[in-house]
Amino acid sequence: MTLPPSVRCCLFDAVGTLIRPRPPVGVAYHEAARRYGCSLSGEEIGARFRLAFRRQESLDAAANGGATDEARERRRWQTIVAEVFDDLADTTALFDDLWSHFADPRHWRLFDDVAETWRALAAKGIRLGVASNFDARLRGVCAGLPPLDRCSSLFVSSELGVRKPSPDFFRRIERALGLPSEQIALVGDDWNNDYLAAQAAGWRAIYLDRGSQPPATAGPIQSLRALIGFGEQR
Repeated sequence: MTLPPSVRCCLFDAVGTLIRPRPPVGVAYHEAARRYGCSLSGEEIGARFRLAFRRQESLDAAANGGATDEARERRRWQTIVAEVFDDLADTTALFDDLWSHFADPRHWRLFDDVAETWRALAAKGIRLGVASNFDARLRGVCAGLPPLDRCSSLFVSSELGVRKPSPDFFRRIERALGLPSEQIALVGDDWNNDYLAAQAAGWRAIYLDRGSQPPATAGPIQSLRALIGFGEQR
């Protein structure tokens, strides 16, 4: 694969594309909650988490077009934790534990194809960065995960003031980079938030399939290593 000669910057989604939690979210939630007397099984917690997360995504999209900030992101996760663990009378301390847990880079890992691909693309002179629906904790996470620790173009929705798939997310990044849409690519594992939204914004959109079943016409890549050929025809 090769990027069009016009592309000067390649950005990556974070969770599911570059990094994943270690242990997985359901396991971390289960282990933390047991310390507070939660009787739910790991399977129940995982199912509840997925429902609560999707509900918050829908509420943001419907209520405010994706507008966000640090306070909203913290409230989002407080609500998710409270919904998942509705068998506990007070989830304040549990939430604080989980918030700190996922701020620690030791509880995240790079996918196996990230470091090699990142270094290869950087060596080709392609500007690299991260564009994620996350909060300020992502900066500390990336700082502890080389080669992401050297990333100077890190765009976080809570700091931009809007979440993907809002067009404003992409416009604000363009202004920050000083580049037009046709000179930016986004690689991500979310069909709507990454691929379709970037495409609608006029960016080069690249869908990463790490095991889901995207539409057959998406032309997904299965590994970031497929990007190493990018730039050779520049």
